[in-house]
Order: sequence, then structure tokens, then C-alpha cells
Amino acid sequence: MKTLRTVLLAGFALILVATVSSANRLERGFAAAQSTTAKKSSAKSATASSADLVDLNSATKEQVDALPGIGAAYSQKIIAGRPYKAKTDLVRRHIIPQATYNKISGMVIAKQSAGK
Repeated sequence: MKTLRTVLLAGFALILVATVSSANRLERGFAAAQSTTAKKSSAKSATASSADLVDLNSATKEQVDALPGIGAAYSQKIIAGRPYKAKTDLVRRHIIPQATYNKISGMVIAKQSAGK
């Protein structure tokens, strides 16, 4: 009876160790997969955000109007002030105030035409 109990306890201990070991391996694999997915997602969002920038030199009135803090009057001033060498020209040339520029600076770009 004592031998049977010892064998059963040893078997139970082996099963427990094997289960914990498998769980750890699965957890590491899952963490690695999540890390890879997060890196790919981050790269996609960085690319998407670059594509989503509003070009001050070619955007439509509707695209400029959609920027936070920019209404009909500012969008008209922005369009009338084209072309821009840099997005900071908006403040330097007194097109919009600094506070408004601070709201949109991460959303706009001033692309240069290929001919210049």
C-alpha cells in the first residue's frame, strides 16, 4: 500500500511538473507572438499616419476645414497663402495663431512640388 501511494504521488508530481512546463512554454510562445503582432501594428500605424497628413500646399478646402481649430476663415487664409516652404510658415506669416498651430502641427505637412 505504501509503495502504491509513493508511485501515485510520483506520477502526480511528474504530471504536475509537465503541465507547468508546458504552460510556461505556451505562455512564452504567446508573448512572442503578441510582440511580433504589436511591432507589425506599430509599423502599419506609423505608415498610415504619414499618409494621413494634410498637405498645406494641395489640400482641398474641406480637408483643411476638418483640422481642429480651423474653420472657414482660417482655411481660406491657408489656401490663399500658398505655397508654403514649411508648415511653420503658417505662424511665421501670421496665417494662424500659435495656439491653433499647436493643435494641427502633427497633422499637416508642406510638401514641395517637384518643379522647385
